[in-house]
Amino acid sequence: MIKLKLPHSYFEDLGEGIRLIWRDTLYADFEKRLLVRAIKKKYRVKPEITAQNGYLLINVDNPDVEKFITFFIQNNLGEFLRNRYTRRKIIYIHEGISVPLLGYNAFGLIDRGTNLIQVRGSTGCNLSCVFCSVDEGPYSRSRRIDYVVDVDYLMKWFDEVARFKGKGLEAHLDGQGEPLLYPFIVELVQTLKEHPNVDIVSMQSNGVLLNDKLVEELAEAGLDRINLSVHSLDPEKAKMLMGMKNYDLNHVLDMAEALVNAGIDVLLAPVIIFGVNDNEAEAFIEFARKIGAGKRWPALGFQNYVPYKFGRNPTIAKLVPFKKFYEWLRELEKKTGMKPLVLRPEHFGMHRRKFIPLTFRAGEVIKAEIVLPGRIEGEMLAVARNRLIEVINTNARVGDKIKVKIVRTRHGIYVATPV
Repeated sequence: MIKLKLPHSYFEDLGEGIRLIWRDTLYADFEKRLLVRAIKKKYRVKPEITAQNGYLLINVDNPDVEKFITFFIQNNLGEFLRNRYTRRKIIYIHEGISVPLLGYNAFGLIDRGTNLIQVRGSTGCNLSCVFCSVDEGPYSRSRRIDYVVDVDYLMKWFDEVARFKGKGLEAHLDGQGEPLLYPFIVELVQTLKEHPNVDIVSMQSNGVLLNDKLVEELAEAGLDRINLSVHSLDPEKAKMLMGMKNYDLNHVLDMAEALVNAGIDVLLAPVIIFGVNDNEAEAFIEFARKIGAGKRWPALGFQNYVPYKFGRNPTIAKLVPFKKFYEWLRELEKKTGMKPLVLRPEHFGMHRRKFIPLTFRAGEVIKAEIVLPGRIEGEMLAVARNRLIEVINTNARVGDKIKVKIVRTRHGIYVATPV
């Protein structure tokens, strides 16, 4: 009997199939008959295959079968890989496919002309917040695919960016979704923290996937701060805002305190929807004080809700102009003594740095090769001049070489339309 377990993985029996859970956030389903057929073709035996206690069990004794099926699963993993929370197909970005990590908003690196570099290793979210700006999560109606970037490949590109940007950088882990879904999150934090040009490693998170072990690992890896998305301190209202009936507010609040106790600074980052949760502002401030948030940076980062073109824009949301929002924050500062609530870049040590030079100019017509499907209908990703370009309103296919017109270049994120 062969008893197989792969690194960072475990198996589950689905009856007609076998599920491989990889690094907790990804999975791949293999039909048993597919595995049996592959073994039978190679070794002239027809084994029974099951999974038990995390192991894949094959009722043969030939050790070569173990090596073969290990290779078979690993070789076919990319075809079947899916996000465990969104159930969407995963495209794994690695050095072998030569996809640039500059130019696209959903994954890779983003330089907005400061000493902070946004690092986006994956897409996808475990929550479906009612105000999500990119319609993410298990209940998304528009997102059709997810990406994961290999950690070594991500760091290879980060090293190039850091060399250009200089020392004293903050590497900020965020993205279209929840960064803790990234399967190499601890390794990424540690590698970034050890980089000679990086002083600070910070992260966005909704906190749901945190546990005591992961908090300890992130602290040991060198994570400096988490901007924690908590939008209500009322459990039922929180479930409504997070779009998930199983959202456990108490767990997230416990993890906030655990982060502080582990030496990771916490910034509470509620999205304020006036008429819904603005009356909880003082309670957020009190909670931040209670757990000792904001030791090195501000303890709170209240955000004003704004609608987005491709976002989830709830009808309950009352839009408030930013001028009035900042007046509201200043009143809170006076009333509670909690400062600063009106946040500026200098509160985080951010300052201007030279931009990575733009590769294209707006209005330019270029020839590009389609290399990947995009996240929404009518979107594809193309490559030209070692940059990734989001091509919209297209029916092109992977492998096509087409002419496109660059319509956006802001912050080195390139959007184009077919010509």
